[in-house]
Amino acid sequence: MQNYFLHTKNERLGVVKMPSTFLPTANNDSRVPIQENKIVYLWGLTTWFVVMNTTMFNVALPSILTDLSLSSSTAAWIVSGYSIAFAISTLTFSRLSDYLPISRLLLGGLTVLGLASLLGFFSTNFIVLLSSRILQAIGAGAVPGLGMIVAGRFIPLARRGKAMAIIASGASLGFGLGPVIGGIVTQYLGWNFLFAVTLLVVLLIPFFNVLMPKEEVKKGQFDLVGAVLTAVSVTGILLYLSTFSYSILFITIILSVVWWIYLNKKDVPFIQPDLFKHGQYLKLLLIGFLAFFLNFSNLFLMPIILSHVFNKEPVEVGMIIFPGAILAMLAGQVIGRLIDRYGTPPVTFFGQFFLIIAACLFAYLSTISPYYILTTYMFASIGFAALNTSISNEVTRILHRDKIGAGMGILQLIQFVGGAIGVTISGILITAQDGFPAAVMYRNIYLVIFALMIFASIVYVFYFKKLKMEVEKAVQ
Repeated sequence: MQNYFLHTKNERLGVVKMPSTFLPTANNDSRVPIQENKIVYLWGLTTWFVVMNTTMFNVALPSILTDLSLSSSTAAWIVSGYSIAFAISTLTFSRLSDYLPISRLLLGGLTVLGLASLLGFFSTNFIVLLSSRILQAIGAGAVPGLGMIVAGRFIPLARRGKAMAIIASGASLGFGLGPVIGGIVTQYLGWNFLFAVTLLVVLLIPFFNVLMPKEEVKKGQFDLVGAVLTAVSVTGILLYLSTFSYSILFITIILSVVWWIYLNKKDVPFIQPDLFKHGQYLKLLLIGFLAFFLNFSNLFLMPIILSHVFNKEPVEVGMIIFPGAILAMLAGQVIGRLIDRYGTPPVTFFGQFFLIIAACLFAYLSTISPYYILTTYMFASIGFAALNTSISNEVTRILHRDKIGAGMGILQLIQFVGGAIGVTISGILITAQDGFPAAVMYRNIYLVIFALMIFASIVYVFYFKKLKMEVEKAVQ
């Protein structure tokens, strides 16, 4: 490991260059001027709005269900519809960034998000509400993937870790503040005003217009058929996780096979198939998948435990989650500096260690006192911020510049699917243990998560061993 750190430091100083398969020097386009700090902090603020827009509505669902006289299954589509649209939009915007200027894509996304928020503010029935949320998701999908691509494309490696950590901190703050603001706004103003909060994002558009670097439209043909097949396949997977319908599963498998055959025959496909043949990249995808599995499961389980076991109101639930989110945001500055100075491996190991400790503590302490949840979530949020930032940074290091857009888009998609599966499995485990004491029920769930994080750590050990071999080979 010492050789790796020394070699990483030398590479950052320009003493030696790693091979392009490991660390492409073409990722940064030095010809395009960029005001790094202003753009990064602005993007972190925008990410905060987008993530908060997702979590605010979770605490408002009971009120929406009552006001619009909806059944639980119908109301679930407000979450599912948003989730499906957001996942597909994130990948699509990331892929389009290989052809179109990021500034133009972001402007379009934020404009759609703002118009959808205005429509949602005046919604009085389920159809308009659902349409508003889906349109919000389509617009919001421009922010997370493009943010990491901006960091990977325009910010030098020596400062990229800090940039990605700031953007990730915005997401962490959104996860924590969403339930708090959502609970307060819903309780005192009504759920329609949640759309007014998100509408504020349009005020950021003029700043992006001034700060974003000017890019030219690149020659290329966008694979619309591949995008549609990808969207349908992902939608099928998420619908199956929501319904467990075997007919949906069968159709999804058929479509996925058609999708894979099509991608391999297309000259310039929506997703380059060779990305799925990149062993190191696949390991990072799996680790990112499991990290989001834990984080979304935790955000799903904590409110249930706090409300069912400790009888906490939505605002109280948000206040208990909030300190962990703030701590993760503050830790993001340190995480970024550590990545820039020492590289991603120590930060990745650190993040996994904290998540493993958090899963173990949740397993045995979460039903004893809400203060244990508050404290343990601090470990989990710091660990997640560290792991998420380091994995995103590492993807930009091992992929060539022309594959960063698709690579980051797929990473975002896989992470989101991991979160959706985590919530689904947590819900299944709660139902399967109906009648069990709360302490036993939640301990079993968190022990499953604990085992998955151990597995993620083992995967990263294999990743790091191959990484070290490549570095030593480059030195020779």
